[in-house]
Amino acid sequence: MKISKLGPIILSEGISTYNAFTLLYASFFTIGLLTFIGVGTPYVLSEILNVPQTKQGIVTGNLVFWTEITTLLLFGPIGIAADKMGRKIVYVLGFLFMGLGYALYPTAESVNELIFYRVIYAIGVALAAGMLATVLTDYPQERSRGKLVGIVGALCGLGIVVINIVFGTLPEKLVLLGFDSVKSGQIAHWAIASLCFVSALVLMAGLKGGLPTKDKDSPSLKELSSSAIKHFYKNRKITLAYCSAFIARGDLVILGSFLTLWATSIGIEKGLPIEVAQSKSTKTFVLTQISALVWTGIILFFIDKINRITFLCLCISLASIGYICIGFVDDPTSKNALPFIILLGIGQISIFFGSQSLVGQEAPKKERGAVIGGFNIMGAIGIIFCSIIGGRIFDSISPNATFFTIGAINILLLLFAIYVRFTSSNQKN
Repeated sequence: MKISKLGPIILSEGISTYNAFTLLYASFFTIGLLTFIGVGTPYVLSEILNVPQTKQGIVTGNLVFWTEITTLLLFGPIGIAADKMGRKIVYVLGFLFMGLGYALYPTAESVNELIFYRVIYAIGVALAAGMLATVLTDYPQERSRGKLVGIVGALCGLGIVVINIVFGTLPEKLVLLGFDSVKSGQIAHWAIASLCFVSALVLMAGLKGGLPTKDKDSPSLKELSSSAIKHFYKNRKITLAYCSAFIARGDLVILGSFLTLWATSIGIEKGLPIEVAQSKSTKTFVLTQISALVWTGIILFFIDKINRITFLCLCISLASIGYICIGFVDDPTSKNALPFIILLGIGQISIFFGSQSLVGQEAPKKERGAVIGGFNIMGAIGIIFCSIIGGRIFDSISPNATFFTIGAINILLLLFAIYVRFTSSNQKN
């Protein structure tokens, strides 16, 4: 069978260049659309639902909690469904559910109603994020895996930057055009919903259809159900990848939800209108993603040339330093915070690269969807933990304490990664 290429990336058998370009499109929009919820939520809480600032940390934590409970329950079955039904249909459904959630989100009239709409969005997140990780694992050959992970990571970061700059600042622009603040927030969310629906059509047309293996070679449902747990205990590298997913996904929610909430709260305390405060907080979050993009261009040169675990140790170290340092800052929107905001972005994207490259290397092809499902489950558990603990620490102690806590968890993961590196020194990469 002819082997296709996408520039320097050598693709797996049966994957066309067109399929690969569709993955790049999906990379740009999946995480960018997913993270807008963190930018939009402070606006909905403050302007549409009028939740007091003193309670927004807990409400935000609860919203994230229900999002991740939903994804936690779904990631396992989604991984199995991807191995039995194919990646394409699951991915398309993800964008459809995410779009429905965004369309309903700014129409909520109570926090409980907002939670219900957040659950609809969460179903889409579980489907789409799970398939991004799985398709990314399917498409490259091992010798090109790190490069494709890097390019996908760069596009994820670029999508976050572009989508959140354009749509995160849209309410402020609409208010200046004469729209009231409530309608401005709703229009921004509905525009995001429209992008989700368009993306579903693009993926339906461009992703590879069918199953990853022939039916006769496909593991049974029982084997797929137990494979994630089996490999977690059997392979220390998969154990480390799973633990890294716990932190990588937790890092993303801390940046997307609590850094944004912190920056928005600072703006409101300074007397800024909510739409202006959100615009400033969006720019702070976007700065983390711009720094991640620049860093991606650097690590693409060596990601496939060094040991996967050694690389992951470097990634975790960067994230640990970023979180600890930002904990000493009083105002994340100030010039003094700039170096640490940049380091947060570098650390967050680095752990994404490191964990995704490692699990992609170690996951067996026939059980790949299920193993990646387990990887995503650990990510969901990480977000639940970080949202519950982070939200309560944010309100009861300080935003700074939330970042100190995540930094400490990163340090614990680093110690485990060093242990696995030395105990696995006789194994390839």
